[in-house]
Amino acid sequence: MSRIVRFHELGGPEVLRIEEVEVPPPGPGEIAVEIKAFGLNRAESMFRSGPYVEAPEFPARLGYEGAGVVTAVGAGVADFAPGDAVSVIPPLSITRWGSYGEVATFPAEVAVKHPASLTWVESAGIWMQYVTAYGALIEIAKLARGDFVLITAASSSVGLAAIQIARAVGAIPIATTRTSAKKAALLDAGAAHVVVTREEDLAARVAAITEGTGARIAFDPVAGPMLEQVAGAMAQNGIVIEYGALSPDPTSLPLFPLFTKNLTLHGYQYKDVVRDRKQLDRAKRFILDGLASGVLKPIIDKVFSFEQIVEAHHYLESNQQFGKIVVTV
Repeated sequence: MSRIVRFHELGGPEVLRIEEVEVPPPGPGEIAVEIKAFGLNRAESMFRSGPYVEAPEFPARLGYEGAGVVTAVGAGVADFAPGDAVSVIPPLSITRWGSYGEVATFPAEVAVKHPASLTWVESAGIWMQYVTAYGALIEIAKLARGDFVLITAASSSVGLAAIQIARAVGAIPIATTRTSAKKAALLDAGAAHVVVTREEDLAARVAAITEGTGARIAFDPVAGPMLEQVAGAMAQNGIVIEYGALSPDPTSLPLFPLFTKNLTLHGYQYKDVVRDRKQLDRAKRFILDGLASGVLKPIIDKVFSFEQIVEAHHYLESNQQFGKIVVTV
């Protein structure tokens, strides 16, 4: 029996329970991992509370990513053996696989032997943020040197990963934040410019930064009324990549900016990368090279113990964090 976080109904953080559960051995193509730490993601909060792109099957497990030691391998697994230290790229289904627990099984194809220089806490929270940002910016938008890229909700772990990836290829990241409280930290994290959206007009400020051209790429998890502002800050023939729905308000299509600027509005999930083996291999190489060189370095905001999982989810939903929230087991 192992301690596993599960929930039996949709709701707030209080629905999360630590329960003793018999975890089945890894099936064909899977590995079992003794979890040392796991990162938290807003997608997990949405899965727990609803609505989300995937519906839970109760009692439901939770968790997209983690790091630990391989304890067993299923049939057909050749690249891993018991004792290997691994971290996990989020698999395709949070319902089928969940990392919140002492033990978890995962498809071997999403496990990675991460750089030994990373701690368990760092390695537990690297893949969701970097794979998400890589797939959008590099694979879809073809981000290149000199490009202006607008990154909203930039103090999130994915936003910070996007800033680092932009810097890695010589692009110019423009970060947004609602208040000035995180402005200095975003500049220290590599943002070339920071726009405080409650104090500044986004389109006007981006126009000033780009000398009137606007941003070629926008990377946005907020949607809602924010989408109209983002569209107004875009360059001719720009691309807006939507990868979330954090705003509780309805999202209206910004028709006139789309028409007049010939914009592309592209919906996106990290799963686009995981489904494509060649893309996934390219993502692994890019991210591992960046981690090894230090160009990419996860920013950890706060660490909670396993027993503090409810408190950790409350903190996740507070929007206070700057970077990744990690839970140790």
